[in-house]
Amino acid sequence: MEGQDEHMTGARAAEERRADIYDEDGVILSSFLTQIGAAIADRDTLTLKREVDDLHQSELGHLLEALHPEQRRALVELLGKDFDFSALTEVDEAIRRDIVDNLPNAQIAQAVQELDSDDAVYILEDLDQEDQDEILSQLPFTERIRLRRSLDYPEETAGRRMQTEFVAVPPFWTIGQTIDYMREDNNLPDRFSQIFVIDPSFKLLGAIDLDQILRTKRSVKVEEVMHETRHAIPATMDQEEAAREFEQYDLLSAAVVDENERLVGVLTIDDVVDVIQQEAEEDLLRMGGVGDEELSDSILSTSRSRVPWLLINLLTAFLAASVIGLFDRTIEHIVALAVLMPIVAGMGGNAGSQTMTVTVRALATRDLDIYNAGRIIRREIGVGFINGIIFAILIGIVAAAWFHDRNLGGIIAAAMIINMFVAALAGILIPLLLDRFKIDPAVASAVFVTTVTDVVGFFAFLGLATWWFGVG
Repeated sequence: MEGQDEHMTGARAAEERRADIYDEDGVILSSFLTQIGAAIADRDTLTLKREVDDLHQSELGHLLEALHPEQRRALVELLGKDFDFSALTEVDEAIRRDIVDNLPNAQIAQAVQELDSDDAVYILEDLDQEDQDEILSQLPFTERIRLRRSLDYPEETAGRRMQTEFVAVPPFWTIGQTIDYMREDNNLPDRFSQIFVIDPSFKLLGAIDLDQILRTKRSVKVEEVMHETRHAIPATMDQEEAAREFEQYDLLSAAVVDENERLVGVLTIDDVVDVIQQEAEEDLLRMGGVGDEELSDSILSTSRSRVPWLLINLLTAFLAASVIGLFDRTIEHIVALAVLMPIVAGMGGNAGSQTMTVTVRALATRDLDIYNAGRIIRREIGVGFINGIIFAILIGIVAAAWFHDRNLGGIIAAAMIINMFVAALAGILIPLLLDRFKIDPAVASAVFVTTVTDVVGFFAFLGLATWWFGVG
């Protein structure tokens, strides 16, 4: 009961602390920012330490993002050794680099020794190779080797995201020996849910969950109660694939092994949640043609990241414009076509984007594969055809009434059906084709789908009008 009361008291204190920092929408209170800003301006270290000391790393990260660049650098400087470097894993890359670049390598080396290995790697991987080497050279040998091994794995792999701190025991130990080891060794991770079983060469043999240890008598040998680690993750596996393993099998943690099946680390659910969020954000940004842009990026870097895709859009716009140019005489004779043709292209573009978004997401989550692709394609074609008929009737009636011409209403209705049908096809086939050729469909699909719907929409509408009215 006493422990429960302490837990309840701690929970209430945390809730009260959160109310002092955030408003009801989860935004940092301006009064709190003003208080921190005033303490920074006065270089009031005692106030800063008192206000920041109880903040969770994510809350400190939010505070850093809310402060002006000069203020956040001063905050880190004033806090000195009391600054929680794990907060840097919660901020944009641009902010993290800005802070780290203004700190001496000796201070960074001292700080990363206090961090979990995955957080340390997260900070070190953004540094130049020269700075990395200098910082690592100041670390104890064992820790230096562990961090270097993680940094040697490719970016965005399980090896980069894993923790190198784990608990491993030989199979011939008893449960009693294992419990005593966990009680007496001071170098164990702060939190863990599994104990791994290894042979003398560190080859992974199995694992035991902590609840299983608590239910087993001390005299029982580890090998008698261990289970196979059916979902060991190769260190070179892409982090998105690893996250999918966690999602599919409801894992809380998983062993990470090298090419020789030797245990090198552990991947935990908190890191996987970060990966899922990161990958989702990347896909969303890439579909908008803005790459890995972050809110903290400068004006020049933001502009530079957007220009390439805008240039591609400009080129495809010229392609659509050239189609319109083929029917300039038709447009001269029937001015109403110039008013109506953007409607056909625009509706096709929106319909294609809907299908494309669903397809790209299904490819990312592996819900769309060779076995159900045919059924999904037929479904999207059917949806495109039905929606085409619905909006063809609507726009046909409006156009006929607007320009007092039933022929014009019929032409735009037919063009709408054609373009909505093509939009559905393009929205699913283009991402599938790009994925087939190992091109990220989230990056390239939008430009191609929009181009197809613009070209087909203009060509169908103006071509039908030219043929029907006999202009040429």
